[in-house]
Amino acid sequence: MTSEINSYSKNKLTNSDWELDFYSRPIIEKNGKKRWELIIASTSDFDSKETFHWEKTCPSDQVNSIWLTKALEEAIENASTIGHGKPAKIRFWRSSMKSIIKKSLENLEIEPLVSRRTYSLFERIEYLEKEIYPKESGYIRGVLAPSFTSQIANDPKPLPEAVRGDSLTISELSIGQLKKAKTWPIEFGNIFPISKDISDEHLIPGLRLFSENRAIALAAWFSSLEPIKLEIDERRLILEALEDDKWLVSDFSEKDAEALKIKFSESKKLSNGYQFISIQSNPFIEKFAGFWLLKDIDLIN
Repeated sequence: MTSEINSYSKNKLTNSDWELDFYSRPIIEKNGKKRWELIIASTSDFDSKETFHWEKTCPSDQVNSIWLTKALEEAIENASTIGHGKPAKIRFWRSSMKSIIKKSLENLEIEPLVSRRTYSLFERIEYLEKEIYPKESGYIRGVLAPSFTSQIANDPKPLPEAVRGDSLTISELSIGQLKKAKTWPIEFGNIFPISKDISDEHLIPGLRLFSENRAIALAAWFSSLEPIKLEIDERRLILEALEDDKWLVSDFSEKDAEALKIKFSESKKLSNGYQFISIQSNPFIEKFAGFWLLKDIDLIN
């Protein structure tokens, strides 16, 4: 352990969750094999320092939990030199790598969570795929590493009766309002800093659920869901969550569904795909049992 690492006392370390992808990349190495790479990004929130990014190339004949465990140990040590503590939880979403990643995280006593709520990681991969990989020798444009946006074939399940709430509505919040979200009283949920270059006037669509007597119970259930994004499928409002879950939230008239689809599309084009889900006991109380900022992201591969 270096003196630089020791210079950080525990109470100064940022203890964010991490997000991880361990897979092949669209680059053919000199030996004719696809490049394998570990990509890490710390989960962005209002309390953290700058996002921690870390990448390491893995030899194609060492794609296993032994290599990954050692690489993660190296990443943890590197992170501590810039004020990031060992994560308690790491999210990842590639089902084909699940056993290797879980074994490595268990070796390091880190909780594994299979979830696509990995927005910092998606942004990092998008940056690498657009700005870095195309400039490298051996780059091949094509689907060498299927992204999380691959079609999820699961049919949506209706929300359980117990968590449907008394009523719901589709609403909008401005970017300016969301930038102040860190000051809101919220029991359950997750928010992260809004990009500063988006106009405060842009409106973000979202789902508001109300339950006079069970708002906290609803929020706790949604918290375990790891909500990812909302979308319109024909006339149905669908919530995607966790690894590959789909939940049917509501049906709309054809006219209302088309209007909401346009709002989602405009938000994706103008405002980084931001969406939200809020849960309150009623529409008038200025307190949230639950609030989640969501993001609809496409990767290029």
